Amino acid sequence: MSREIDYGNLMHDAMRGLIRNVLLDVAAHGLPGNHHFFITFDTAHPDAELADWLSDRYPGEMTVVMQHWYDNLEVTEEGFSVTLNFGDAPEPLYIPYDAIRTFVDPSVEFGLRFEQQEGEEEDADAPTPALLQEHEDELEVEEETPKDAEIVSLDSFRK
Repeated sequence: MSREIDYGNLMHDAMRGLIRNVLLDVAAHGLPGNHHFFITFDTAHPDAELADWLSDRYPGEMTVVMQHWYDNLEVTEEGFSVTLNFGDAPEPLYIPYDAIRTFVDPSVEFGLRFEQQEGEEEDADAPTPALLQEHEDELEVEEETPKDAEIVSLDSFRK
């Protein structure tokens, strides 16, 4: 009986642990310096929790920005919850790590992308992680004074 090392799942677990550790630090100490996060996640993931109007508006995926204002950040082994402000309406979200498709910190040009393997369905097991290397410099965000979360499409940053 032959055995193989499942590098894809091992990488997925490592990257999920990295995101968890970053969020634990932010929960304990706040966002340092210019750090901020673009987090794209699967809104149809069975364990994701978001307001009906958000899942109706973004039935496949949504990108949120943690930057100027966020509240109630709680980090667990499986995911995290946070309250973000959508047009002066605070909304709680729960995002399982398995639902995350991209995690980007443009302040230091760091990003992770979890891609579906070819031939897999949308809700298949763990996606394949990959470091985001292209166009990090295009992910810079203008500093704004409003304390609202933003929903952006990362496609707008691609050439």
